[in-house]
Amino acid sequence: MRQIVLDTETTGLEPEQGHRIIEIGCVEVIKRRKTGRTFHRYIRPDREVDRGAMQVHGITNEFLLQQPRFAEIAEEFLEFISGAELIIHNATFDVAFLNAELHRLPVRRKVADLCSVLDTLPMARQMHPGQRNSLDALCKRYGVDNSHRELHGALLDAQILLDVYLAMTGGQTALILDEARQEQESVVVEREVIVRPLGELLIVAASDEELAAHDRVLAAVDKASGKKTLWRALDSAMPTALAANMN
Repeated sequence: MRQIVLDTETTGLEPEQGHRIIEIGCVEVIKRRKTGRTFHRYIRPDREVDRGAMQVHGITNEFLLQQPRFAEIAEEFLEFISGAELIIHNATFDVAFLNAELHRLPVRRKVADLCSVLDTLPMARQMHPGQRNSLDALCKRYGVDNSHRELHGALLDAQILLDVYLAMTGGQTALILDEARQEQESVVVEREVIVRPLGELLIVAASDEELAAHDRVLAAVDKASGKKTLWRALDSAMPTALAANMN
């Protein structure tokens, strides 16, 4: 699947009040791996940036006067995102601004006409109910380094969100497994055949203390995953499978 991690910076908070996009940052991902392709543009909004917004991203009105308008970069941007799944944190905000910009073009389109959207904010809220789920909070929770993020920036935030998304949905383990699988497909490895010595197989049962510790770990995983622990599902299915085999 082709995915685009996307973020924007804007002149303010409300597209309905005429606020505009001033920066778009995108990172392309295919099969959970960065392709190296990005899209990054600053955009002239033809209006002043609110003081509060400028304090967040540090982008000045003087700088934006030298940048192209959205209409000038629109086709390049739409070509980059078309057919992909957009990964956005708090997608309602960014999509509303993108749709407002697209509505101003001679040929009116909407993001939904071009892409599907995955919003990581409700995903995080479901995984971590009752906790803070801002991008900074998720970085801290998943150990993603954002120490270089003094101000918000669309491309930087998209790159950070990608690391957070990978951690939320499987982390670096999935990336390593993907790379290992590709290597196995292209390289033939000679394996040594290991013969198990004859004799009785020793089975060591877990102690009551070990079983209790194991159950505490499963309870913690249950809580974090919304009761989607695979181990418990297998445990509950085991008696049924054994009974079926005995009949």
